[in-house]
Amino acid sequence: MSEQTTRDDFTHADLPHVGKRVLRLGLAGNFGLQGDDILYAAERGVRFWMWSPTQKKITPALREVLSRDREQHVVAAFVGLGYTAGMVRRTVEKSLRLLDIEQIDLSILAWLGRTTLLTSGIQKEVAALKREGKIKAVGVSIHDRVRAGELARDSMLDAFMIRYNAKHPGAEQDIFPHLEARRPLMIAYTATSWRQLLKPISGMGPPLTAQQCYRFCLSSPHIHVTLTGPKDRAQLDVNLATIEAGPLSAEEEVRVRDYGREVKGRRQLPFV
Repeated sequence: MSEQTTRDDFTHADLPHVGKRVLRLGLAGNFGLQGDDILYAAERGVRFWMWSPTQKKITPALREVLSRDREQHVVAAFVGLGYTAGMVRRTVEKSLRLLDIEQIDLSILAWLGRTTLLTSGIQKEVAALKREGKIKAVGVSIHDRVRAGELARDSMLDAFMIRYNAKHPGAEQDIFPHLEARRPLMIAYTATSWRQLLKPISGMGPPLTAQQCYRFCLSSPHIHVTLTGPKDRAQLDVNLATIEAGPLSAEEEVRVRDYGREVKGRRQLPFV
C-alpha cells in the first residue's frame, strides 16, 4: 500500500450502505457549538453530521449547509429514547421537515441496550421508510458489545455507533471479528472517554492529548467515522488538526493503550 493511499484511508472513508465519501471526523453538535461553527466546520471539510431534532441552535445552519450541496453531506439523525414503531416514523418525518431534505442518510435508533428491543414492528417500520425513500440506511447506538457483535453478524442493521477508545477497546474482541459477514458502517464516539483520558494520573507521565485519542480511533481499519463533540470553535480546530497528524505510530499506540488500560483500572464512569 502506498504512502498516499495510507493517508487517504486515514483522512476519508467510503461509507458502506450510505454510498458517500466523507472526512472521517464527524461532528456532533450538541455540546456547545453555535450555528456559525457549523458553517465553519463545513468549510473545513466536515461532511458527516450527527444530529437530532433537539439540536435547535444548529439546525438552521445545518439546513443551510445541506441546501448548498446535499449530495456531499451525510445526515445521521437520532431517534429518541423509548422509541416505538410510530415514534420512529414521526421522528424521521419531523427531521425531514426541519432540515428541508427528502432523505435521511442514516437513521440511528438510540441506545439499543439490554432494556430496549429491536421489535418486529420497528423493523417493519424502518423497512417501510426505506422503501419510501425517506431513509437510506438504519443503525443503532449500542453499549452492549456482545449483542452488537451478534447484530453485526446477522440483522437488518446497516450501521453501529459504539463506544470505542483507549479505555474501552473491547470492540476489538466483541464486535470487529463479526464485521466481515455484512460490512456495516462503524461509528466510534467518546474517543476521550468523556475526557478521562485527558486527565493526569500518577506514575503515568503526561496525560493523552485529544489528538492522540482521536488518532487511536481513526487508526483502526474497522472504524469509518469517529465523532467529535467540541464545545467551541477552538476545540473544533484542535480536533480537526487530528486529520493532519496521521495514524498513530507503533510506539504511540503502545503508549496510548497503556494509558487507557491504567485509566480503566483506576476510574469508572458513574453511569456505566
